[in-house]
Amino acid sequence: MILDKKDKIIVERLQRDGRISMSDLAQEVNLSDTPCLRRVKKLEQAGVIEGYQATLNRQAFNLNVLVYAFVRLSANSDKLATQFEQTVARLDQVLECSVVTGAYDYLLKIIAEDLEDYESFVKKSLGRIDYIATIESTVVLKQTFSRNVLPIKN
Repeated sequence: MILDKKDKIIVERLQRDGRISMSDLAQEVNLSDTPCLRRVKKLEQAGVIEGYQATLNRQAFNLNVLVYAFVRLSANSDKLATQFEQTVARLDQVLECSVVTGAYDYLLKIIAEDLEDYESFVKKSLGRIDYIATIESTVVLKQTFSRNVLPIKN
């Protein structure tokens, strides 16, 4: 889907405030409500807008530790990769799973209450996946910022 300038303004605005009223959004884009709503629906149907969500403060839920874990599988095969991806997708503490280049196969972003909770997660969940050869963890000491907003150029 090719986005025109108004579409880009709509998605840029929605990613910063998904709760903006349609009339406020329409006013910012210089459209009436109905055509603006049609554009939003079209962007949703095309998969440009994947969904809407609230951004939560992880400390409010006692999730104080953020860890990046590099994972190497015991063998490189489509079957093991698919199994691994499906398995970690079911682990609620894994926030992100990315295939990476280099010495490791995957980079996981994992959340935990504390280091003891992370250790338990590794031993009882991640470490029980028998085709994982190596897990190397990096604990985040301080997160200076995190963005969920894509830089959209008009």
